[in-house]
Amino acid sequence: MNAYEQKQAERRARYEARAEKATQESNAAHAQARNMAEAIPFGQPILIGHHSEKRDRRYRARIHDTFGKSVKLSEKADHYAQKAAAVGTGGISSDDPDAIEKLRAELAGINAAQDKMKAANRAIRKGDRDALAEIGFTPEQVEELFKPDFAGRVGFPSYALSNNRANGRRIEQRIKELEALREREDVEAQGNGYTYREDAEDNRVMFIFDAKPDAETRKLLKAHAFKWSPSREGKPWVRQLTNAGIYAAKQVRAVLDAAE
Repeated sequence: MNAYEQKQAERRARYEARAEKATQESNAAHAQARNMAEAIPFGQPILIGHHSEKRDRRYRARIHDTFGKSVKLSEKADHYAQKAAAVGTGGISSDDPDAIEKLRAELAGINAAQDKMKAANRAIRKGDRDALAEIGFTPEQVEELFKPDFAGRVGFPSYALSNNRANGRRIEQRIKELEALREREDVEAQGNGYTYREDAEDNRVMFIFDAKPDAETRKLLKAHAFKWSPSREGKPWVRQLTNAGIYAAKQVRAVLDAAE
C-alpha cells in the first residue's frame, strides 16, 4: 500500500467511524424516546383544561423531538456509510503515485479485451466453436455469442469494439498527460495579492493569498473549481495539477491581476 492508498484507507476508516458513532447515537435517542413514551399510559389522552395539560404537551413534544433526532442521526449514519463505500471507487486518481503504472495495466487489459473480441468475431464468422473455446470462452458463453441480438447481430457488435477502443485512447492520453506533468518543474510567481504555485510533488495548482480573499475572489476561485485547503501550509486554494487546472489558474490570474 503506497502513501496515497494509505491515505484513502484512513479516509474510509474516518467515515466508517462517523457512521458508527451516528448509529450509536441514533439508537440511544430512539431508546430514550421509547422510555419517555412508556411513561404515558397506553391510550392516555391530553387532559384538556387540567393543570397538567401544558406540562403534558411539553413532554409529548420532547418525545416527538427525540424520535426526530433519532431519525436525523440515522440519516447521518447512512450518509457517512455511503461516503465510506465510495472511497476509492472513482477510478485511478492522479494523486496516486502509482497512477501511471495502474493506468498502463488497465490499458493492457483493454487491449487484451479488444484482441479477444476481434478473435471471437473471426471465429464466429467461420462458425468455429472450438476456436472460441481455445480463446477462453465457456460452452455457455459460446452459445450466447451465437445468439442474435435484437438487430440480428451475433458475436460482439461493432459499437462494443469502438467503445472499448475509445476508452483505450482516453487512457493513453491520460498516461501521456501524467507523464508530462510529472516531468514539469515547479512554478512559483507573485501576483496581485497572492502567490501562485504549481507543485508537482503535491500534484496541485494553488493560490496563496496575502490576506483572506474577499467574497468576489472566493466566488471566482470556486467558479474555476478551486477549493480552500486549510490543512496545507499557507492555507491555499487548490485544484489538481492538470492541463485543465493550469488553464483555469491562468483565467483566475488574469482577473486578479487586472483588479485594482
